[in-house]
This record gives sequence, C-alpha cells and structure tokens, in this order.
Amino acid sequence: MKVLITGGTGRAGSEVVKALLQRGADVRVLTRDKHAKLPPKVELSVGDLQDPVTTQAAMQGIDKLFLLVGNVPDELTQALLTLEVARKAKVKHITYLSVFQAERFVGVPHFIAKHTVEIALKTFDTPFTILRPGYFFQNDVALKDALIGAGIFPTPIGTPGVAAVDVRDIAEAAAISLTSEGHAGKTYNVVGSAPISGPGAAAIWGDALGRQVNYANLPLDVFEAQMRTMLPSWIALELRMMFQIYQEGWFTPTSADVATLSTLLRRAPRSYEDFVRETAKEWKAKSS
Repeated sequence: MKVLITGGTGRAGSEVVKALLQRGADVRVLTRDKHAKLPPKVELSVGDLQDPVTTQAAMQGIDKLFLLVGNVPDELTQALLTLEVARKAKVKHITYLSVFQAERFVGVPHFIAKHTVEIALKTFDTPFTILRPGYFFQNDVALKDALIGAGIFPTPIGTPGVAAVDVRDIAEAAAISLTSEGHAGKTYNVVGSAPISGPGAAAIWGDALGRQVNYANLPLDVFEAQMRTMLPSWIALELRMMFQIYQEGWFTPTSADVATLSTLLRRAPRSYEDFVRETAKEWKAKSS
C-alpha cells in the first residue's frame, strides 16, 4: 500500500511519515522543496497544491492520501482542488487533518475552511477519516528563549484550559486510519489526556526547568501587535481571533473525546507534562 502525504515535511506531517513507515506502508511526500530531507525509502514528489498538474503527477500509483493543508490564504481552494484530483485518481481512502470544533468558529478563516472541506468529504464517494486535533504541544518548543530567558510562558491560551495534543498522537491516529479497517466515515477528536491553561503550562515548565516561570497573560491587542512584527498581518489577526476563543473557554475537550482517542490508540494519549519533561531534558542536554 502506498500513501501520499501532503505537508509531509512539517511538524505534524513528518511524524505521520514516521508512523506510516513503522507500519510498513510505502510513503510518498508531496512538497515544494526539491531538496527536502526525507527518511530512507520515502519518495519525493515535487509540486504544489496550488498546481493540480503536479498534484495529479504525485497521485499516480497512490492508494491512499493523508491531506494536510497549511494555514494559507487559499487553504480552502488548495484542499478542494486536491480532493478533486484524488477522486479522479480513484484514491481508496483520504485521511484529512482538520481542527478541533471546526464548525463552531465560522469567523476564524482556517476553522471555516477546514469545516467546509469536511462537508465536501461527506458528499463525495471516496472513503474518508477526519482527524480534529487541538493545540499542538510541539508549538511550545518555539518558546524556549522566553521560558529559559525571561521565565515566562507568553502564549495567550487563557485560563479555562484548551484541548491540546502531542503531534505524535496525531501521527499515530493518522497511520491507524490509513492502515487498518473500520475508520471510513469516522471523525476523531485528537486531544491529550487533559486540557492545558496558561498558568498551568507555566507551572509545568517551571517544574521541569527548575525555575520560576510565569504566565504572561498578554492582552490580545499586544499579542496581535507583536505577531505583526514577525508574520503577515492577516495571520496575526487570525491568531488573535483563535486565542480569543481559547480565552473564552470554547475549546475544551470532553472525557468522551479522550476515551475515544484512547480506544483508537489502544493506550492513553500522551500528556503535556511528559512532553514538557522530555523537551526540557533535551534542552539541558544540548546546553551542557
């Protein structure tokens, strides 16, 4: 069985590649980077989801598709065009990476784009699985300087607690859906064992790093202004909208979500505490 992975060089997609290889699948990655470093035996197909011709070429000889589309202005167009190409190529199964509670926040562009793709999948005749992950644990690796230097957890995720997950659990869920039966038509909320909050995350990092770490609790206006110095202004505004949802408490998982994922993985989801301890240990090893 051969699986095509889009976004296979990114944070989540690269883990999906590893998980599929562990299950004996043949893997092809579609990427714009012709020099991308991939694991041995993984095929490289150079192309862009904006260009259906290159997507068609990447689909040749493919049995199944893992569809991950980045947060870009034309995310919806890229996803729908890729679905059409997959249908014409008679792909046997599509696993699509959506987002937790996609249908509830139609004002946030990447949420409504992903929800629209979910609707499209449900109207097509190609078997599919939808994965809806929460906030990625691994996002916080980028906070190293703030955590170690200033001793702050700067991301404004709020205090109610948000659904969050280790990308390795996303990858394992994706690999299971693509290599075993019984997942067609299913939607899985992919979330960790417990929600995380800003103060809670700061305390966990402080314990792992052996120092005081405080939650910055940045006003969202300040956060958006900071993001505009590093990212396009449309992304800064979209992130501000997303974090507003987090702070209002609309992004929390249920015990049923955790139970369903545990059944799928045949184990409990990884915890944020374990991820933080693992990451802090790696940081300390590199600095010694």
